[in-house]
Amino acid sequence: MNFLLAFICGGLICLIGQFLMDKFKLLPVHITILFVFIGAILEFGNIYDKFIDFGSAGFLVPISSFGHSVAEAAAEGAKEGILGIFKNILSTTSFGISLTVFLAFITSLIFKVRS
Repeated sequence: MNFLLAFICGGLICLIGQFLMDKFKLLPVHITILFVFIGAILEFGNIYDKFIDFGSAGFLVPISSFGHSVAEAAAEGAKEGILGIFKNILSTTSFGISLTVFLAFITSLIFKVRS
């Protein structure tokens, strides 16, 4: 049942993104920025955590979860001061960003770029 619920929740996020792209002629980069922003906004008040409890991976895998992670790390780091905010954000998200850059590099070696 968890797999089905995660599939439905993740699919709903994709459906919303596709609807916004079709209706408002937005580019994928606009949708990405919007979803990261929404994930960060929903972190306050622990609203995104309630979504994660309900849909598990359906809400953890999409890009909105990155915004949630950044906002959560910033809130935790704020207890230590300004430098704590940056330290927590970088330590929390560094693995995901590093992996993305590494995989993009490997993909660029495998596939030929079209211009």
